Amino acid sequence: MRGYRLIDYLTQGYIALVGALILLFHGAALPQWPFYVAGHAALIGAIYVLIRQDEQHPNRFLSLLRAFYPMILYGFLYNETHALDKMFYPGYLDGYFIDLDQRLFGTQLSRTLMQTFPYVWVSEVFYLSYFSYYVMVLLVGLALYLQDKRRFFQYITVVSFVFYVCYLTYAFLPVQGPNSADDGIALSGQLASVGPRAVPEAMRSGPFYRLMLKIYDMSERGGGAAFPSSHVAVALTTLWFTWSYLKKARLVHMAAVIMLCLSTVYCGYHYAVDVFGGLVTAAVLAPLGVIVHRKWDSPAEAVAETAPTA
Repeated sequence: MRGYRLIDYLTQGYIALVGALILLFHGAALPQWPFYVAGHAALIGAIYVLIRQDEQHPNRFLSLLRAFYPMILYGFLYNETHALDKMFYPGYLDGYFIDLDQRLFGTQLSRTLMQTFPYVWVSEVFYLSYFSYYVMVLLVGLALYLQDKRRFFQYITVVSFVFYVCYLTYAFLPVQGPNSADDGIALSGQLASVGPRAVPEAMRSGPFYRLMLKIYDMSERGGGAAFPSSHVAVALTTLWFTWSYLKKARLVHMAAVIMLCLSTVYCGYHYAVDVFGGLVTAAVLAPLGVIVHRKWDSPAEAVAETAPTA
């Protein structure tokens, strides 16, 4: 379709696929399914209109919105996964992941790390590192957009590809993660059984702890989206682009990503195996996304780069 890039096909394709899954498999788990299906159809239409408007009446605002609209959708599409995680499996699979952590590490690192280092300055560094993910995705995108739009469109295509695969996985593999026990849910496996996760009182006064608590109260409560860790997978994908195109930021970004991976476990948002799942996800999907983008979009973008703009 004229004016379409691979990112548009990926985004609309993901929205259409999830809408079709809701239509076919909603069952009793999603009584509001007509609103979800209608919303997906409307969203596909809105993206189409945006692309057409940018093609026919280009201006700086439309071009910016046209470039960054997938980032605007990430949060909404992620939150939606919490409503879908009962369509294919009636409960949560945390017990299996608790057992796997126990087998691999002999302990529940998502609980023992904080108890081993129960200091507010340590927790604040880790909560800040976890929060940096939300800034990281946007800042790398902005830097590439200002540097070379072809690199930016490769970036947002590959990052979105990783996001969408993770989101789709969450619908079929519902894992809440260690912090779900804060809601009083007992998470049990054959090897280990854990109750509510304890955060030392001193740490609860930290500003980044409170900020992440608010974010997760809005976006995470009552849902399962832990394996693989999209935080880890996407952060590593952004690092690939920094390493390739933003060389002055390489080491700082790498340090931030390492701290983010550790923070997912220390802060109790993920089991340790979720981090390894994110590593494998990024290692497989990021190179695949780059290859597909180069074959699909690169010739068209080279032509578009030489075209006059309004």
